Amino acid sequence: MKVSTSQLLWFFLLFFYHCEACSHYKFVVKEVPYTRLCSTKNILTVNGQFPGPTIYVQKGDIIFVDVYNRGSYNVTIHWHGVRQPRNPWSDGPEYITQCPIQPGEKFRQKIIFTTEEGTLWWHAHSDWSRATVHGAMVIYPKMGTSYPFPEPDAEIPIILGQWWKEDIETLYETFVLNGGVEKYSDAYTINGQPGDLYACSKQETFRLKVERGLTYLLRIVNSCHADSIFFSIANHNLTVVGSDASYLKPFERSVVGITPGQTIDVLLEANQSPNHYYMAARAYAVIIKPFYDNTTTTAIVEYCGNYTPSWPPVFPFLPVYDDSRAYNNFTESFRSLANKEHPIDVPMEINTHLFYTISLNSLCINNVCPENGSRLLASVNNISFVNPNIDILQAYYYGISGVFGTDFPSVPSLFYDFTASNLPADLQIPELGTKAKILDYNCTVELVFQATSLFRGSDHPIHLHGFSFYVVGMGLGNFDKDKDPSTYNLVDPPLQNTVHVPVNGWAIIRFRADNPGVWFMHCHFDRHLTWGMDTVFIVKNGKSSETQLLPPPPDMPPC
Repeated sequence: MKVSTSQLLWFFLLFFYHCEACSHYKFVVKEVPYTRLCSTKNILTVNGQFPGPTIYVQKGDIIFVDVYNRGSYNVTIHWHGVRQPRNPWSDGPEYITQCPIQPGEKFRQKIIFTTEEGTLWWHAHSDWSRATVHGAMVIYPKMGTSYPFPEPDAEIPIILGQWWKEDIETLYETFVLNGGVEKYSDAYTINGQPGDLYACSKQETFRLKVERGLTYLLRIVNSCHADSIFFSIANHNLTVVGSDASYLKPFERSVVGITPGQTIDVLLEANQSPNHYYMAARAYAVIIKPFYDNTTTTAIVEYCGNYTPSWPPVFPFLPVYDDSRAYNNFTESFRSLANKEHPIDVPMEINTHLFYTISLNSLCINNVCPENGSRLLASVNNISFVNPNIDILQAYYYGISGVFGTDFPSVPSLFYDFTASNLPADLQIPELGTKAKILDYNCTVELVFQATSLFRGSDHPIHLHGFSFYVVGMGLGNFDKDKDPSTYNLVDPPLQNTVHVPVNGWAIIRFRADNPGVWFMHCHFDRHLTWGMDTVFIVKNGKSSETQLLPPPPDMPPC
């Protein structure tokens, strides 16, 4: 077929425009009114959407996102689970890798995708703004490659979230002012909608239309501010195929457990009789009532065709709110593919051993609290993190002294029975500080997370920026350095960026520190992060130019 020069030019222009559209995004952060639960309030959004826009890329892509802050508060955006090699400048956590984008200002962020493939998400990383400022990221296989499972007929992001009737910024300020008394949410949401079981919500319930005989890839994101979630679809099993943008050996379950910050990819086979079936989600909570939202959010899976659906739709089984066995059994089923097409690289020779206790703390002894009203804190190795006035990355890069310390301990200062039911009250008082752990470039790290029962035992979704890591072990009680390493999975451990540390239990991760820069690590329960359950790794430069921190972009937000 003969092709004219004008046709070739037209094709080139179309191709060029398409690439430009795919590689550049515009995020306008602004407040818009949204109505939920019979009332309307202004919420912070990206481009007026809640949840925000989904970003679509292919493995290995580089994109640029221009973030315009048209809201009333400072904001930053984090690209959760994206490795960002040598580029912490665009990672996003406020006062860690950047100062916030102030109202009326703009920041262009460069997002470098490398090995990630599957589902990740982006969200605000300033105060509690991520409650409404978040969205999915879909990373497709490279051109010429395919999924390690049969191609689905359709793909749908399923974003689990929370809704408060009150203004989020007011909730945050009240939380800080009251010393840590949190108000639980008024509703959970599926793709921004509470669902049929809440007042004034039935008309807007999210509906997923399916055709019998087809397979659907559900890309599930837990964007919840405060709770892990049980998720299920009535009369349907789900085949788990990936988590945190890494593939897993497929396994089938009727109930999914997903912690804040985590993503899970599942295949839904539309193999039931045509009808309406509830998709439902509610809290997995190890704390006692009434200190969590005990409501249930729903969406409806609607089969196409001519039939009279049952009403109400068929409802799925969900475990009771504190069923730790069900939740932990699900999480412990994760196994990497570990095959030729998707190999793993678990560090076998470890030269950096770390042991981090993660605790809730109280400043009140015998019901006597500080005069300033502070009562609750949280800590890593009994150090409660304090945000500096300028970002740590800037201070590290330019050699500004007095911003952070470099003496974060590799182990806790005191070893005790971490999960005992009655611990001395004086153990509850942490040290306040802004301290970083320095890692040599390319060192191999094994990190033990040990949850404690100080003040009140809790599970913890721990997220590490700048890295994915292998979860090689998990268990209940105190970690036993002599016995528990024999249970490690070093054959096909899952590659994650967020690990669920069970209540009064432990989890072990391994990773290679081959990404120079400043990288945040924190609990993804926002109340725990606000209380100080966070710390920083600084990975030193390697010897070659390709293993050294990139210079900052010219438009870094000022402090």
